Amino acid sequence: MSDDAELATLRSAVSCAAVLERMAGWRLDARESTRRALKYRRGEGQVLIVNHDGRRWWDPLSEAKGDVFSLIQHLDPGLNFGHVRQVLRRLIGVAPGYPPVVRVPQDRRDVRSLDERWARRPRLRPGSLTWTYLADQRGLPADILNLAAESDTVREGYRGSAWFAHLADGAVTHIEVRGPACRTSLAGGRKTLFRFRGVGSVTRLAIAEAPTDALSLAAIEHCRSGTLYVATGGGMGPRTIEALHQLFRQLATLPNAETASAADANAAGDRYAERHAALAAEHGLHVRRLRPPDGLDWNDIVTHGRRP
Repeated sequence: MSDDAELATLRSAVSCAAVLERMAGWRLDARESTRRALKYRRGEGQVLIVNHDGRRWWDPLSEAKGDVFSLIQHLDPGLNFGHVRQVLRRLIGVAPGYPPVVRVPQDRRDVRSLDERWARRPRLRPGSLTWTYLADQRGLPADILNLAAESDTVREGYRGSAWFAHLADGAVTHIEVRGPACRTSLAGGRKTLFRFRGVGSVTRLAIAEAPTDALSLAAIEHCRSGTLYVATGGGMGPRTIEALHQLFRQLATLPNAETASAADANAAGDRYAERHAALAAEHGLHVRRLRPPDGLDWNDIVTHGRRP
């Protein structure tokens, strides 16, 4: 077999997921994974996403991404290309062992667009199961929930779950789902940003990881005037990064603009905050780090009544 033919064979026959499952410490986060995007974690602060049916991968905490060859070198930079080929030869045809829960049969999926599915769900209203979940279990106050209902950023999902919309140019691009026994996203979406806006023209941007954290920070700050609270949904893909660049460009034109990173207080959150700062720096903006107490996020603060 020629070199080019072997490279093509290795790229098509070895799954990035199978590689990670055989590397020490990497474990699939089944609750955060979908069939199209498998999230693997190692320790507290390392995350890798496998997509394109196992042929590609990317690091949501950096700009690293690529195919199975670059994955091996990303995990072990000391290996040269020849050594990488030796590792991959042993993995030809090895199937990933991730659980069937992340393999959703195509014929059971809702084929309607996200905009249509969003439009068919009830708007958030006081006394509903979703309102009760967000108020009682998530600790979000009524004034924040009323504003979320008025701005139509949160709708009522199934069995008391809450649907949080990611928007781009007014269209729903992604829907995060959180509920008493559910933590997932609707299939077919592409993450951009969840957005919750206070009163007045936007002069300040606060970037959180989860929509509930963005709403919680808004509650803690009494929905600070001029602030746009956004959430990336954790890892930042290309569309999320472009959405942040668009907001940074707008803020860079204002004389008193402020930007804050409100990522979680853990190793992954600190790396997200570094990414936020690096992206903002490209537009001449400084990012202030808003960090809750160690190990917590902003929803922990409002849920347990702890002060930041």
